[in-house]
Amino acid sequence: MEAHTGDRLLMHGRTVGQHDRVAEIVEVLGPGGAPPYRIRFADGHEHLVSPGPDSVVQHTGHRKQTRKTP
Repeated sequence: MEAHTGDRLLMHGRTVGQHDRVAEIVEVLGPGGAPPYRIRFADGHEHLVSPGPDSVVQHTGHRKQTRKTP
């Protein structure tokens, strides 16, 4: 799985009646776009996740520049 800042993470519901959740990837912490990711939901809550096989990265085409620290 590879993602970039600004992409969306779609997490499918695991049980009947559980809805899919979509969040914006605000920070990529792994090398080369690999997890873990810091994500932000529309309500403003942020989480650190290592997505499983029930998740899909949706590339937005809008790449936000992140400042790399030495």
